[in-house]
This record gives sequence, structure tokens and C-alpha cells, in this order.
Amino acid sequence: MFILKEFEFDAAHYLPEYHGKCEKLHGHTYKLVVKVEGAPDAEGMVIDFIVLKNIVKDEVLSKLDHACLNDILPQPSAENIAVWVWHRLEKLLQGPNYKLYEVEVWETKTSGCIYRGDL
Repeated sequence: MFILKEFEFDAAHYLPEYHGKCEKLHGHTYKLVVKVEGAPDAEGMVIDFIVLKNIVKDEVLSKLDHACLNDILPQPSAENIAVWVWHRLEKLLQGPNYKLYEVEVWETKTSGCIYRGDL
């Protein structure tokens, strides 16, 4: 079973290793989807949505929202942001009946990245 929670954050970035329009400073309203895999516990939940929300807010959104992502990552592509988010959440989203399954980072409504921690 998969539990998911969707978030949004606003941030600016530029891609110095990319040659094109995105190498200049610009911003996005990013969508972040965090998916947890597991089995329901005695309360009938894989993970409480509130617990999931608070972990993501504290560990990810508090760092990325309204930030210049280049202050956090040297090349803040959707791919590198997804890996960064995964590493921030992986150990915190492990319990007796669940674990982090997937992180999605959407830079626009039509362009995003999915990461499952297998690189």
C-alpha cells in the first residue's frame, strides 16, 4: 500500500552547468510528492498524514521554500533536488511497518522527476 502527500514550495534557482534559458536566475512553484510504502498498523494507518506532513515541513520545506536553491545545491536541477529530498527523508520515514518509497519533484505542471533512491 502507498500513502502520499503533496506539497508546494516557491524557490529560485539557476543552472550554471546548463547552457540555455535556465542558466539564468528564475523561479518556480515546485510541487513535491512524497510516497511511503507499507502496511496498515493496529490503528489502520501506514503512517499518519499529520506525521508525514510535519516531517516534510521540518526537514524539506523549511529549507527550500522561498530560498535560492543554489545556496543549497550547486546544480539544483529537478533531479538533484529529488535526490537531496530523498536523503533528508529516508531515515525519518522508516518505521516498523513503512518506509520511504518515492519522491517526485515537479518544476512545472508538465515537467518533473521521480526518484526511488536507487542511484
